[in-house]
Amino acid sequence: MEEQKIYGEIYESPVGALTILAEKKGIRAIKFGEDEEVKSTGKANEMTRWAVKELEEYFQGKRKEFTVPCGPEGTDFQKRVWEALTRIPYGETRTYKEIAVEIGNPGASRAVGMANNKNPVPIIIPCHRVIGSDGKLTGYAGGLEVKEFLLNLERENRDEN
Repeated sequence: MEEQKIYGEIYESPVGALTILAEKKGIRAIKFGEDEEVKSTGKANEMTRWAVKELEEYFQGKRKEFTVPCGPEGTDFQKRVWEALTRIPYGETRTYKEIAVEIGNPGASRAVGMANNKNPVPIIIPCHRVIGSDGKLTGYAGGLEVKEFLLNLERENRDEN
C-alpha cells in the first residue's frame, strides 16, 4: 500500500498560529501553534491553501460553513460525534448531552466530551460550539480564551450576509 504524503502549512490566525496538515484529498488535522517540522520542511498543497482561504474568510466573519474536504481519522463513534458537530449552526451552541442524544446514545455525554477532545480538525469541525449543561465553557485544545473568542466571533457575525 502506498504511503500518503502529508502536506503542511502554518497559518497566522487571529487566535495564533495554526498548523494545517493535509493529504491530497483533504485536511487531516489543524493544530494550535507552530509545528516545528512543518515550519522547517512543510510544503503546502491545494488542500492547505483551500483551508487557509476559508479560515481567513471565517475570521473575517464572512464564512459560516466550511467546504474544504476533511478526512480525520478516528473511531466510528468519534466520527459520528464529529459529523454531529458540523450540523451545529454557526453562532449557536449545543451541550454534550444534546450531541449524545442526536447521535442516538443519550447516556454518552462523557464519551461525546472525549470525542470532542480528540477532534483533529478544530474550527472547521466546530467542537468549540459544545458547552457544558450548565452553559459554561469547558475544555478546548486551543484554551478557553480561544473558545470564547470563536463563539463571540460567530455571535457577532451570525446575522450578517
